[in-house]
Amino acid sequence: MLDIAVFPRRVPSFATLHGALLRLAVLVVLLALVACGEEPSGQAGRDTTARNDFVYPASDYFEQAPGKRGGTLKVSVAMDTGSLDLHAISHTNAQWLGRLIYDNLVYLDDQGRITPWLARSWEVSPDGLTYTFHLRDDVTFSDGARFDAEAVLANLEHMRDPATKSPLAAAYIAPYIDGKVIDEYTFQANLREPYAPFLDVLAQSWLSIQSPKAIRENPKALAERPVGSGPFVVERYDRQQGIRLVRREDYRWAPDFLRHEGPAYLDRLEIDFIPEPLIRYTSLSAGQYDFTTDAPTQNAAAIRADDRLVFDSRIRKGNPNRGITFNTEKFPFDDVRVRKAVALAVDREGIVRISGFGEYRPKSDYLAANTRYYDPSFQDALRYDPEEANRLLDEAGWSARDAEGYRTRDGVRLGAEVLLAEGLSSLTDAVAIQSDAKKIGFELRIVQLPPLHILDRRAANDYQATGSGVWHTNTPDGLYILYHSNEIISPRRIGQNTARLRDSKLDDLLGRARQSRDEQLGRQLYSQAQQRLTELVPAVPLYENYTLTARNTRVRGVVYDTSHNTPVFTGAWLGEAP
Repeated sequence: MLDIAVFPRRVPSFATLHGALLRLAVLVVLLALVACGEEPSGQAGRDTTARNDFVYPASDYFEQAPGKRGGTLKVSVAMDTGSLDLHAISHTNAQWLGRLIYDNLVYLDDQGRITPWLARSWEVSPDGLTYTFHLRDDVTFSDGARFDAEAVLANLEHMRDPATKSPLAAAYIAPYIDGKVIDEYTFQANLREPYAPFLDVLAQSWLSIQSPKAIRENPKALAERPVGSGPFVVERYDRQQGIRLVRREDYRWAPDFLRHEGPAYLDRLEIDFIPEPLIRYTSLSAGQYDFTTDAPTQNAAAIRADDRLVFDSRIRKGNPNRGITFNTEKFPFDDVRVRKAVALAVDREGIVRISGFGEYRPKSDYLAANTRYYDPSFQDALRYDPEEANRLLDEAGWSARDAEGYRTRDGVRLGAEVLLAEGLSSLTDAVAIQSDAKKIGFELRIVQLPPLHILDRRAANDYQATGSGVWHTNTPDGLYILYHSNEIISPRRIGQNTARLRDSKLDDLLGRARQSRDEQLGRQLYSQAQQRLTELVPAVPLYENYTLTARNTRVRGVVYDTSHNTPVFTGAWLGEAP
């Protein structure tokens, strides 16, 4: 193995880093091409195939043994969140960033049961409308503010404050009416209606607890200068460049379930935003980075085959990736037969080979397979069936064809625009779906726009369909967020029901399910809801939503979060280089 010194240990600027990484990427690819005819020593018989299971050992979620203090972990990340006020965003990276900077009221165990964190215990009234939390009395924020009942009240109010413009946290606590400070360390939350997922969502990073002093004095500053009670403190945040974090020496209140005592082991984390997948892989392979939170699927086999690296693939709970979400109020998707025909025309097996390089599980139903109350009974309802797709379009009156092979009715071509967010939506998936749709005579026109323009079009109901999307949550209530009519976007709410689906039967099922704390009834209601969605077809599910990470083997002690299946670095430490 060549010992090539490509990077200085200190990176003077993001531009210098980016250019150096690009040169390294080319060098590593050339070296790989030279060596492609040779099997590396020690690799014979090694399993380099993708894992398709989604049941993970309990030991993945809590610390196994104390680690070694010291060192800097260098992490590459695909995208910036744009803000570190997690109440104000819905970005995927908030899931693991939240565990670095902040803490939550509660935490889940590996079976999805609620366990203590900043709240030591709690009671729920028999009618499900009142939650009383008994809080820790030894927690402080990095600005010196004390964690107490007033802090909980301030955070819940910040989440739902219109000025925060929360696209997620506010929706998750929508049933919350108000709170009451019973005493210094006792807080009472009052709900409008029973809401079974309330404790579950309070465990998610988007609902983490921030300094009440910072919220009160300058809430807008939280975007760049966050103040939490977590194991690390943000030293510097440069948008589109990176984040630098340092250990908080007096931290001693990790979740009980993590089995971690005292401060984090690492001295620092240096996080750089590296959008190019090839550079994330080559810089990890070359040792410039220790960890990437966004391992490229196209390099998964190479990472698995490298004894110095570890690849990890995990399904997130909630909703799978959607290739298209139909606007069910707009032509031609106001006809369920057209929606179902497009869904049946999509060759998911082919798409996961192209987009996921074999790393993804194809998905043709609406709830992630590892989510509570998932019912596999409907997993084949929308499986690839172009013959049935053609039959449905014939039945809907689209039987004629024009010179280009597209279907027509009364001189009108069957087709629609799908809006894709530039830099966020998968063009590869959209083009594959476009090709599949053309085979059944449907013209799918791809329109790429800046994300803010798409939000404007959504708010004005000026679209026929939107492109790839995903909604992760740790409960099956994600179905309510995406498909209940209350979640259609309005002047008062940034709703996530972009399908603009209005179905009284589905609304009833999802409404009753989120209010029920009876496990048997919940399972029954969510099963019926999943079946109903395969009948209504508001979107085209494609494949499961994944956390894909890779790391150098010297990185030890990484465990995974029980809500998000993303890495937790509190107990991570650095061993000897391989």
